[in-house]
Amino acid sequence: MTRPPPLARLSPVEANRTAILLIDTQDGIFHPGAEAARPYFFQSARDTAVPNMARLLAAGRAAGAEIVFTVIESLTRDGRDRSLDYKQTNFHFAPGSPETRVIDALKPCDDEIILPKTSSSLFNSTIFEYLMRNIGIDTVIVTGFLTDQCVDHTVRDGADRGFRMICPVDACTTDSRERHDGALAAFKGYCRLADTATLIGELNAKT
Repeated sequence: MTRPPPLARLSPVEANRTAILLIDTQDGIFHPGAEAARPYFFQSARDTAVPNMARLLAAGRAAGAEIVFTVIESLTRDGRDRSLDYKQTNFHFAPGSPETRVIDALKPCDDEIILPKTSSSLFNSTIFEYLMRNIGIDTVIVTGFLTDQCVDHTVRDGADRGFRMICPVDACTTDSRERHDGALAAFKGYCRLADTATLIGELNAKT
């Protein structure tokens, strides 16, 4: 089988070659209790990032893009399979626990992929790359939580593995504006930065 030529970094999105990835958009991360504990994160997620993710999801589904969710979820009840970092920070959601559910605003549709992960980059603790190669995906739109942690690590790893990475700057967030902007500035060399409206326009143009 002849592979299509790689797309240039700024080429418009082609839905049949694209996965929209939602990182850790789950009840254990974004929940009412976060409003007091993490006010910037909660408000920016509620008012901007989550609504933009929902719009991007709708456009991607209509265009036929692959939709993939990751959730922080150990494979074992005591979390012994977690990365060292997750163990040292005591970050653990048991398999099947309520905290692992994708938030209602971004509820997965039938036949969409949900991958449990136990590391910052999903490339290190899931079969995401294997799945994308099987499906024929070479472009990944990365959204979710947190911009300067799991989003950052995933963008860099994906670029190194030969995927065209795209980050919608208004469909991810973290604990402060400074951290968000700093992360985007740090990893912009590994991906295309765009806003949600631009990517939706490209997806709609192909339907």
